[in-house]
Amino acid sequence: MLVSLGRGYLRHAPSRLGMKSIAAAYLNPRLRDSARQRIVHSRFRARFVVDTQDLIQRYIYMFGVWEPHMTRWLQARLLPGDTFIDVGANIGYYTVLASGLVGGAGRVAAVEASPDFHQLLLKQVRLNRRDNVRAVNAAVSDERKKLTFVLASSANMGANSVVPYDGPAESSFEVEAFPLGELLAPEEISTARVIKIDVEGAEGSVVRGMIPLLDKLRPDCEITVEVTPDRMAQLGDSAEELMQTMQEHGFHAYRLSNEYAPESYVAALRGRRAVPVRWRGPVVEESDLIFSHVDAETLP
Repeated sequence: MLVSLGRGYLRHAPSRLGMKSIAAAYLNPRLRDSARQRIVHSRFRARFVVDTQDLIQRYIYMFGVWEPHMTRWLQARLLPGDTFIDVGANIGYYTVLASGLVGGAGRVAAVEASPDFHQLLLKQVRLNRRDNVRAVNAAVSDERKKLTFVLASSANMGANSVVPYDGPAESSFEVEAFPLGELLAPEEISTARVIKIDVEGAEGSVVRGMIPLLDKLRPDCEITVEVTPDRMAQLGDSAEELMQTMQEHGFHAYRLSNEYAPESYVAALRGRRAVPVRWRGPVVEESDLIFSHVDAETLP
């Protein structure tokens, strides 16, 4: 009862009074340790099957949204008829969001390596009756090869990664990997408005494999990449190489603020939409970057 009341207060109360404490000190640990399995509505009127043991699904349950700044940016970017490419689609949150935004005349290609997440993504698509989604169960890399993914903890199932891990693992699986151009149809490449890449450290090899595609994209195509320098380094890659590749193909980098503390969601959902800001320095910490041909101080 108290959990349901607290969740309702977070979602619907006109005041912020006590929201941060309710979210961070009570709901977040309670829903993590005593997980609920539910079908819930998001703030953009889609439905999701969630298990609150997992971080992403827990936040969708509590707040009706995941990564509010990126969600709002995509809502302002994608239009009916556009194409969205979701690399590292996870449970399908951005796939479903984009599917509604691009509508029946648009298309979404969702690529997810985990067989379990792929099945959950398909369930979300069916639940929302979205017939403009093509889901692919494969990994993305710079060449064809087999990769082993390791999940350290089911408390954050989005952390499935090919980065070496020496501790006790929750699970692991092997999957075939391909350059993105081998997984996408030519028309998906040529019409892509936004390509989202969230691959937990493997972004260096994903972008390297995309080099043949970068000059084939529509001029206004923008690419969002979660850049994780420490994880990249463990795989022999570097954020500097990724940034240089994008710069050589005419893209400018912008950083979009992103926080994962529950209390930050209270402020993000009640405040103004964050604006991506031009990024010129080295990337030394995990950052959500947007690469665009637009040359400005902020990305409109």
